[in-house]
Amino acid sequence: MALSPLPDELLAGSFTTAIAACSGVSRKRQRQPDVLIPSRGIRIPMNGNAAVPANLRAYTTLDKSSTLTHHSGGRIWALGLPAWLEEDWRIHIARGRSDGKPRRRNVIGHRMTFQPGEVVMHDGVRVTSPARTWLDLASLLTVDELIAAGDSVVAAHGPEFPRPKKPLATIVDLNRMIAAHPGMRGVKTARLALEEIRTGADSPQETRMRLALARSNLGEPLLNHVVRNSWGYPAVWPDAAYPKHRIALQYDGGHHSDPGQIKLDEMRRATTERLGWTEIRVFKEDLEGDKPFVLEKVRAATRRLPESQTEHQSVARG
Repeated sequence: MALSPLPDELLAGSFTTAIAACSGVSRKRQRQPDVLIPSRGIRIPMNGNAAVPANLRAYTTLDKSSTLTHHSGGRIWALGLPAWLEEDWRIHIARGRSDGKPRRRNVIGHRMTFQPGEVVMHDGVRVTSPARTWLDLASLLTVDELIAAGDSVVAAHGPEFPRPKKPLATIVDLNRMIAAHPGMRGVKTARLALEEIRTGADSPQETRMRLALARSNLGEPLLNHVVRNSWGYPAVWPDAAYPKHRIALQYDGGHHSDPGQIKLDEMRRATTERLGWTEIRVFKEDLEGDKPFVLEKVRAATRRLPESQTEHQSVARG
């Protein structure tokens, strides 16, 4: 016998058994193969295509004193988390110091103190603010991993970019968060990471590329740089740039193997070269090891450039 379809309102993410009952769905129907039971009182439709916040919503709906934290909060804010943490689907939930620690399957419970503004509602989910989420992650991540997460918090692009972007929080906000919790576990890691967080990196791999270059004798590349055409209009937006040498670095992730993206990349390279710049495409393999190959790629590019070009200053910065 075919299963009766779930109501549309229950296909938009996780839901509690109480909400399902109010929608006329029996407990027996809630236990059918097309419904995942991650924890008591919580159900997730297997055929749904909801985003992360919707799939975690029931955890805070079920318990109004609970807040999603750590990398559960990081997923909701789409922070740049390391691969090993992305693979950990345990859910971090916190209650106040005066309440009992959450205890349920697949949940890591915490008792935490939050200051005003550190817990917010986002897409129907009670979650720590981006800055507080970043600070909580400091107890789990290395300095470089926390820099990447911080870069994703402060990532922003101005109106001259194809897709302008506002930051989730600013570097000043992160600094204030550290100052507000001087004794928190991981705060030393947070202080070290804050020194190297920059605005303009869109992925952990772009952060890795920037850090590798910045820590070498090549010096730190610029982020949010705009390469302009002869009319002064924005033409190319490198992931990182050395304007003095007119070098544009573009990190190519997995999606760059798509035929449509390949064509766009070729057009970008042609435009870059027509404007007198050298494009360096950087791949995941170029960032691995103690001496990542991206360093040699950049050094080789600087050696190939004529002296007159290396002395040329860029038209403008983003």
